[in-house]
Amino acid sequence: MVSWQEFTQAAPELAKQVRARFDAAESHVLATLRRDGAPRVSGTEVDFAGPQLMVGSMLGARKAQDLQRDGRYAIHAFPGGSGDVKLAGVATEVTDPAEIEAVQGNTEPCHLFRLDLAEVVLTEVAGTTLVVTLWRPGKSLVRFERPDNGPVVRIEL
Repeated sequence: MVSWQEFTQAAPELAKQVRARFDAAESHVLATLRRDGAPRVSGTEVDFAGPQLMVGSMLGARKAQDLQRDGRYAIHAFPGGSGDVKLAGVATEVTDPAEIEAVQGNTEPCHLFRLDLAEVVLTEVAGTTLVVTLWRPGKSLVRFERPDNGPVVRIEL
């Protein structure tokens, strides 16, 4: 797992594209795991707070309870028209009041989670070719291209 800053240092061009997708819309879809292991999806906003990617939640919300119990998450940014981004990793709750205030801008009771990254996927369509770029910590950047709905071509970058 790595921080947002570590990801941007490892894959700066991909990080710019990912950030643009998140900045293009305010709300995104967060997937967490319920107590019984079933998925739960919730609307959420992300915050780029210095070297960290953060997500907040109202106090006592189900998504916060899910992340407190099991920090695994996936988040999907789809601003429409320009491709989409999916991130996956582990969320860790921030409990330091000063850090919460620095990110949230207030001291209202809430939950705040730091999102560490295990995987970043950018999906786009270029003409008639589906292009998927995959990044994982410590691995080569990989692009998968599927021209005209044909066989997938894997390209190590």
